[in-house]
Amino acid sequence: MDSIWLTGAEWLAVLRIGLGLWWLESWRHKDKKGWFERGTGIAWASDVAAKHKWNAVRSGFGTVVAPRPITMAYVVVYAELALGLGLIVGLLTPIALIGGLLLNLLYLVLMIHDWAEQGQNGMMALASLVALFAMSWQSWSLDNAIGLF
Repeated sequence: MDSIWLTGAEWLAVLRIGLGLWWLESWRHKDKKGWFERGTGIAWASDVAAKHKWNAVRSGFGTVVAPRPITMAYVVVYAELALGLGLIVGLLTPIALIGGLLLNLLYLVLMIHDWAEQGQNGMMALASLVALFAMSWQSWSLDNAIGLF
């Protein structure tokens, strides 16, 4: 593989780190007090799910998320933090990439009618797939340094 300035593996590490920074920014800009104390994030998602055209989304949200809004708020917020940190430092990278891909797909399905969010979720999912299948942990990662994967 020919590339300019960096090796192919290093460019894939740049993609992985950039994706991690995107997740970290998603975590950073959240109003954590609103999410944890007032339940704003899950309340917004509940409203979106209640109006969803697919019954599977409405019933799935009602079964999994709605009964435990505070717990799910912590799961969502800290999943984004864990994904960001894991991808930036390259620790358990394949697991983080699969987790991020699944979270982006969940966001994509939940917000199927919100075109503003679809671009972000689609691009993050694509970057996750490329970083996963190209094994982006081969360079500049703790996984590589300690011999994981």
